[in-house]
Amino acid sequence: MNKVLVSLLLTLGMSAVAQAAGNTAIVGDAEAGKAKTAVCGACHGADGNSPAPNFPKLAGQGERYLLKQLHDIKAGTAPTAEAGTGRKVLEMTGMLDNLSEQDLADIAAYFSHQGMSVGAADPALVERGQALFRGGKIEEGMPACTGCHSPDGAGNAAAGFPKIGGQHSTYVAKQLTDFREGNRTNDGDTMIMRAIAAKLSNKDIAAVSSYIQGLH
Repeated sequence: MNKVLVSLLLTLGMSAVAQAAGNTAIVGDAEAGKAKTAVCGACHGADGNSPAPNFPKLAGQGERYLLKQLHDIKAGTAPTAEAGTGRKVLEMTGMLDNLSEQDLADIAAYFSHQGMSVGAADPALVERGQALFRGGKIEEGMPACTGCHSPDGAGNAAAGFPKIGGQHSTYVAKQLTDFREGNRTNDGDTMIMRAIAAKLSNKDIAAVSSYIQGLH
């Protein structure tokens, strides 16, 4: 019965988050976006493959997800930000202020068309990380990561669920910790990532983050 309830809740959560992501009438131009990402390359790499583990790889990320993050980061934690949106990233402070909706769409389109590099998982953490990623913690009501992010970590671009396979473990661990501690809250009205992260210990986060880094 618990498995049925978890699956049902996950399905409802996915639908709600997908609707919250919304649609945009503006179509991004990847070629135009390339010229607009020069500054981004300093932290995220020219092709979106960040050389620094604390900065996320943007290459190959779903366009819809990227655009939502750009909008949320631009909004920051302003009081006018809608519930489940707004994301404060100190390193990005002010960097998006002068960019138009078209600029953001073009940047998202460019990075989404690049190929993400793949990392490697710590062999000592693979078993635990794989168990969490593929099985969740059903007894605690935590669904498997595969439900939203797919078995190979490719995510669901159409629904706005991010590609996480190959992402830096350091970055993934920080995001999970931030969701758990309430420092990141832009996971929509369903608060699905906050609810999941709340059930993860520090050791759980280290293991699943490492596993994700080597997933492809």
